[in-house]
Amino acid sequence: MSHTYNVAVAGASGYAGGEVLRLLLGHPAISIGALTAASSAGSRLVEHQPHLVRLHDRVIEPTTPETLAGHDVVFLGLPHGESGKVAAALGPDTLVIDCGADHRLESAEDWVAYYGSEHAGTWPYGLPELMIGGDEPGANRQREELGSVTRIAVPGCNVTAVTLGLQPAIAGGLVESTDLVAVLANGYSGAGKAAKPHLLASEGLGAAVPYAVGGTHRHIPEIVQNLRHAGASDVALSFTPTLVPMSRGILATATARLRPGTDLASVRAAYDAAYATEPFVHLLPEGVWPSTAATLGSNQVHVQVAIDEKVGRLVTVTALDNLVKGTAGGAIQSMNLALGLPETTGLPTEGVAP
Repeated sequence: MSHTYNVAVAGASGYAGGEVLRLLLGHPAISIGALTAASSAGSRLVEHQPHLVRLHDRVIEPTTPETLAGHDVVFLGLPHGESGKVAAALGPDTLVIDCGADHRLESAEDWVAYYGSEHAGTWPYGLPELMIGGDEPGANRQREELGSVTRIAVPGCNVTAVTLGLQPAIAGGLVESTDLVAVLANGYSGAGKAAKPHLLASEGLGAAVPYAVGGTHRHIPEIVQNLRHAGASDVALSFTPTLVPMSRGILATATARLRPGTDLASVRAAYDAAYATEPFVHLLPEGVWPSTAATLGSNQVHVQVAIDEKVGRLVTVTALDNLVKGTAGGAIQSMNLALGLPETTGLPTEGVAP
């Protein structure tokens, strides 16, 4: 590729920032510029991301507008509530990609209810595969909105898994969108690097622990927002995530009540039509079930569907790597679209096994 884009990463010492950097190091059109953070400013990157050998001697700078200015692209891997004020200081010609939550929600009321602070505004949504308008003629995908934007809000990792697992059935009118249940197994990296007691290995190894139970998880309004875009007039979702002893990965099991006359053949046809041309979302052959191990390190999403005849429910199971397709890979995929590059550039399509 003839043109090279200069990229800065804010929050470079965290999991999301580190994964963005890992993928950018393999991107043929990217030159890595400033690396910034807050409390780790002044230290070398090797102290935080020892696997990124080519960047070992880089010194982390403070996250200031002056440090981030002059780059073609800026990735923000910051705690929620921090991205808005940083982005506001960057010019409109800079492509800013927020890996945090600040700009995902369209409803300021939902933001205040789930995050408890002032809404920073809504940016174009960075899930290229999101179905817009159901499966009616003229319906499109979110990628069509990303071709010329300079601001992108990356989805939550859980949101990506549940949305991609359910949206073909919602768009096709195959299920009741007011009777949805999702239970997820989540790797610990999704909780970030903060040294909290319940995130220590001594606490987490050998344990499966639910969190944000009873409709309190902040990804719920975002999932609802996406499924409405996919064609649901109303959405009711019971959502329960569970930390399990693995470092990365999400396995999302989502179920929905079937509408009369829906059988497995029609469900598989809808999912095949939805994802047949998607480079990163795969409907697995019948009888093959998703595994987080199969998507480890890749930007792939594996989806499988079944029907529980006795209770009249669709069962979907979706696996992805929360740090790749769930965060950094999805961010770079959206960046490619915004820069006019092939969507798959620099993104791994195969996982790492065993």
